[in-house]
Amino acid sequence: MIFLTVRRSQFALFLLFHFCLVPAVCIGSDTNEIFTKIKPYADMANAAYLTEEEAQGIIESQGYQLDQFSSVPGVEVNFLIATNPALKHHIIAVRGTANLENAIVDVSLKLLPNEHTKITLHQGFAQAAEGVYKAVLPRLIKDYEISTTGHSLGGAVAVILAMYLDMEQYSLGPVITFGQPKLTNVSGAQAFRHLDITRVVTAQDLVPLVPPMDMMDIKNLDIYWHLGKEIVLLDEHDYALLEGVKSMMRATRIINKTLSHENLAHHKMAGYLEHLERRTEEASLMPYETDIDLLKLFSR
Repeated sequence: MIFLTVRRSQFALFLLFHFCLVPAVCIGSDTNEIFTKIKPYADMANAAYLTEEEAQGIIESQGYQLDQFSSVPGVEVNFLIATNPALKHHIIAVRGTANLENAIVDVSLKLLPNEHTKITLHQGFAQAAEGVYKAVLPRLIKDYEISTTGHSLGGAVAVILAMYLDMEQYSLGPVITFGQPKLTNVSGAQAFRHLDITRVVTAQDLVPLVPPMDMMDIKNLDIYWHLGKEIVLLDEHDYALLEGVKSMMRATRIINKTLSHENLAHHKMAGYLEHLERRTEEASLMPYETDIDLLKLFSR
């Protein structure tokens, strides 16, 4: 028992040092600038839900060309590659799934070792990422910068795809996801914390909190954990910036809720686009408090 208490205390200090005390990467000093940079990625993520003709119109309006618009057989995941030769930049956008509840609940939530990344990953998301990775690889130009984006399950696949590309030493740009569920554990997040990942979530969207966490889970050394910075879209023009432990503790406010058609309305990509459009005009950074003392929690 004493050993477990010490181990948990050491783990708490590890989390505080690696995920709280290290300064967050700045994604823009002007709040409107943050959302001006994020909005094109949201448009790309949304384009993955549309027809090829509709997607092409959105992509070309941003100065890119549509290089590939396809799907991965067997995993129900659509994706596209947008390329800007002048900028030497690829953007890979991955669509979420229409059967989100089934994709998250029915697929085993067990974390399994992944040969490509050398960490443990959610096996359903990793399987989808593997399919997309094999499909896009022949279209990628090695000296181009590559960014990935996606909504929901597509966001999780986009992050794993970035991990795969990082392992193969491709040059990676921003990875920006919307309503993305968790996909790895603490050690997995630590291994890829050098990636420039920004997760955009709405305050009432439960999907980014999947798999759900209860207050005992935090003492488990293999808990699911998010990567990167989290931008929480609050009311009107307000938003909060979180990272690491602070991001994880956000879940404690709505931990007793479960996925339903009612709260999944907060998860729709159309809602994210509306939130972001408002904030390109006016945005106010606000504090986000959880009223949880991590060290006290680990001392129980």
